Order: sequence, then C-alpha cells, then structure tokens
Amino acid sequence: MGITVVIPLHNQAHLLALLLETLRVQTTAIDEIVVVDNASTDGAPEVARRLGCRVVALKTNTGFAHAVNTGWRTAKGTWVAILNSDVELAPDWMERLLASIGEAGFATGTILQAKDPQALDGTYDLLSRAGCAWRAGFGQPARTVPSQPSRIAIAPGTACLFRRDVLEQLGGFDESFGSYLEDVDLGLRCIRAGISGVYVPEAVATHRGSATLGRWNPRVVRLISRNQLRLVGRHYDRALFNACFWHILMGQLLWGLVAARHGAFSAWLRGKFEGIREFHLEGSSSAPLQAFLLASEREIRHRATDAYWRWYFRLTAGAAH
Repeated sequence: MGITVVIPLHNQAHLLALLLETLRVQTTAIDEIVVVDNASTDGAPEVARRLGCRVVALKTNTGFAHAVNTGWRTAKGTWVAILNSDVELAPDWMERLLASIGEAGFATGTILQAKDPQALDGTYDLLSRAGCAWRAGFGQPARTVPSQPSRIAIAPGTACLFRRDVLEQLGGFDESFGSYLEDVDLGLRCIRAGISGVYVPEAVATHRGSATLGRWNPRVVRLISRNQLRLVGRHYDRALFNACFWHILMGQLLWGLVAARHGAFSAWLRGKFEGIREFHLEGSSSAPLQAFLLASEREIRHRATDAYWRWYFRLTAGAAH
C-alpha cells in the first residue's frame, strides 16, 4: 500500500516537533515523511532530519502549493497525506481515514481548534457562488459533527489524505495560487473529473491556525483576496459568471468589509487589484459544478451563523437561483 506524509514547512520548529510525535504513534504504519522546507530560518529542517524525515530544502519560500507538489511528486506511497506543520493528530487518524475511504479519491476528518478543543476549526470546504469559501462548522461546537462518514467535494489542505493517482491525474495543486484556496481549486477540479471524497468525523486532528503569519496578516489577506477572484476565473464560464454576478459582487465586497474591520482593508484592496488585472474566464459549462455551488450555499445558509454569511444571504436573496 505505502503511505507518504508530506509536510510543507516554514519555521515553527517547535510545532513541527509536536506533529512528528503524533505521526510516530499512529496506529497505521507510515512509510515515509517528506518535509518540504520553504527556506526556514529557525532550525526547523534540522529538527525534521533529527526525527527521521526526508527533507527537501527549497531556496526561497515558494508557497504551500509548490511545496506540497514537490513533496508528493517524490513520494513512494500509494497514499499521500498532506499536513500543515501546525496540526496534531489523534493516534488513529490515519487508520480511520483508510478504513472509510473506500473508492473515494480523498478523505479528511474533524479538525478542532488547538486553543479550544471543544470548537471546530473545520471539517470539509464549501464554496459560495461569490467565490468565497467556508470551512464547514468553523467555530461551532465539536459535538455538532455527524456520527457517520459522508461524501464531500473538497478536502482542506490542512489535514487530508489523497490517492496518489488522483494527484497525478489532476497535476496536484495549482501553483499559481501560491498559498490559500489552492485546496478549494483542487476540489473544484475533482468535481469536474467526477472524483469525490469522504469526510470521516472520528478521524480527529487539532490545528493552531495561521501559526506562521496570523489569520489577518496583510499577506494572508492579499492572497485570499486575489485567489477568490482566481477561483471564479478558473472555473466559471460566461453563463455561470453572469448568473452569479450579483453574488460575486456582494460576497467580495462584504469580505472586504470584514478585512477592514480587522485592519486589513488595504491588503484586501491590493489583492483585488491583482485579481482584476489578471481576470479572465477560463471555465467551461459544468452541471456538477453548478449543482455543487447551489448545494454549498444551502448548507452554508443552514449552518453558518456569523454576520458575514447572514448579510450575504440577505443581500443576494432576490438574485436568480
């Protein structure tokens, strides 16, 4: 079978050591751990080597997508687990994913917040017609997760398991995204290819979240802001774009207001300018994609409680469905 773990890394050596300890005690044997180092300066690669990892050292910080692709392309295993360096895994995380994946192309589990293990960091990803993603369940009580595995379309790159042949078929992550929303882009390409995943509630990980830069760091906001438009351009055709235009406008502007509330409006604006400069529609008509977007919005409307989504659905209530 063969399992390769790929960990993209940039500093935070102490968090990497915690993750590697949770990999050491997994109930399913791991064949190799590949740490792809994005030019760390705090000795993190040395920690990885000392703890038995194979380290691929990059000269510059090339971003999450390139680092993960570099790792899985050198992997020996049939299965590729992709893990952020700031997660920790329950001992049976890998075992539970493998037991439930069946014929699916990928799997993910329940991700808890390290600062509050009773709260969800997320599960799987959903996407609104605006091109803005929601990690299903974020901030909600962990007890609200279902008890049984379910089919999903998008697995978060935070902690997931892929069949290697799926990554080969689709070319892995789109490296032009750099970091942020590259996992959503891969999920949308899986939808087009007819590849689905599975969410396994009992496969538990904890996540510190934006441990390297911080959630509202200007670079993070700029990249997310740009990549939201990049998602739309990559996957929408003219008809879908026109049908969703009001949703896109409202969703993107509301996200800018949220960024402004956190002191990151200029970063949001820079990202939008970058996204608009390069924007052109590359997608083709896809009934499965349209069905996924509508189903995503139904689930977000039912489950999300924060002000952003309440206002989004109010402002788009009269738009065409």
